[in-house]
Amino acid sequence: MMYFVTGTDTDCGKSFISAALLSAVTNHKPTALTLGIKPVASGCRVTELGLRNPDAELLMDHSSDKLDYQSVNPIAFEPAIAPHIAAAKAGVDISPEAIMAKLDLVRMNSADFCLVEGAGGWRLPLGNGRFMPEMVQTLELPVVLVVGMKLGCLNHAMLTQEAIKADGLRIAGWVANRIDPEMACYEENLATLISVMDAPFLGAVPYMESAKPVDAAAFITPGPLLSEQR
Repeated sequence: MMYFVTGTDTDCGKSFISAALLSAVTNHKPTALTLGIKPVASGCRVTELGLRNPDAELLMDHSSDKLDYQSVNPIAFEPAIAPHIAAAKAGVDISPEAIMAKLDLVRMNSADFCLVEGAGGWRLPLGNGRFMPEMVQTLELPVVLVVGMKLGCLNHAMLTQEAIKADGLRIAGWVANRIDPEMACYEENLATLISVMDAPFLGAVPYMESAKPVDAAAFITPGPLLSEQR
């Protein structure tokens, strides 16, 4: 089973929730072969081994299938800017076709549970009028939506849901991730989302200081994703 993970905004906690989902699947089925992929990442640090992205490393740490870094994050940029701008400055092609050519699709399809994490929000530009959803459409991936719980999240979540549906894709599940501990009327906002989102609710992760994905996994129910046919 392979899913594409997107979010309502850049800082909604996609990577954290993706790692938590991988951990939740492992908790549910310890023998499952899990894998997290981050095809495109900016804001990478320079190391002796090359560019490294903390989000990609987080996915690697919580995947039971241990791929090399280049297979997990094949396209990496140092500047912490929009990937299509970083790609233009570096002279790198990040069209949907170029991204897919760098993915180990055989290994990804062989995993029991594979998450492909996007960058930014749903309508991520790739340059030259191309967008990330084109890759998701080609691979026919169901989508997992991470909603960053803060003021404005209702609008962001519903607009993202509409955009995903308009692209002919399906939301397989969504997770509420509380990123603002001071959010007013949190429970009421969550109840509203549960009533308007047309997809299985996988769980609500509370705000936790210095939390780790394994801690967040306790608040996520991966069952709806695991019950889908390959």
